[in-house]
Amino acid sequence: MRRPVQIAPSVLPVDFSRLGDEIAALDAAGVDLVQWDVMDGQFVPNLTFGPDVIASARRHTDLPFEAHLMVLTPDVMAARYVEAGCSRLIVHVEACTHLHRTLEHIRTLGATAAVALNPATPASAVAHVLDLVDLVLVMTVNPGFGGQRYLRTMEPKIAEVRAMIDAAGLSGTVDLEVDGGIGPDTIASAARAGANVLVAGSALFRDPEGLEHAVTELRAIATDAVAHGSPG
Repeated sequence: MRRPVQIAPSVLPVDFSRLGDEIAALDAAGVDLVQWDVMDGQFVPNLTFGPDVIASARRHTDLPFEAHLMVLTPDVMAARYVEAGCSRLIVHVEACTHLHRTLEHIRTLGATAAVALNPATPASAVAHVLDLVDLVLVMTVNPGFGGQRYLRTMEPKIAEVRAMIDAAGLSGTVDLEVDGGIGPDTIASAARAGANVLVAGSALFRDPEGLEHAVTELRAIATDAVAHGSPG
């Protein structure tokens, strides 16, 4: 049985001058967790959140924090993000020379480990680490910037990863996340392909009816898509 649909906001579009209030507003809107897009200016061409910024927001919500480490040195940086209050760290296959070692290191820090795939990276890259993670992230844009267009060509890969999780008997413990271009027009097909954690950024914050409406709408669309014809 697949794990339930979750809506995970990306913090990139928020007003950074009001970060605490923005995090509290996301909590009030009914999101399931908060994703911090951590970028180092090397693995991706942008710089974003250091651990001190995340730690400063921790007191404004009890929601789980996950750090999506789009960085070249996740092993060096991992401990600081766990200390900042992130209960899950997502690392990229492409950045880890010894992926098993990196995932085990995160687990020893007291966080859960997760693994991400860039669009050009095949699903097979995570086939032998599923026992070490609680989530696989399939990127539906190339990472580095918010507001990009959803790559529908990633849906077969989402389905392939879903099939791998199910075949390993891990559908009840391992989530499948997608990140990039998720909104009312794309979330259904991502959910039908097999994703149950949907990361949304721009679509949440540009909804003219507000955050709560956006979260409710996205959850309803995804849940309906899962109920009517998705795999797993």
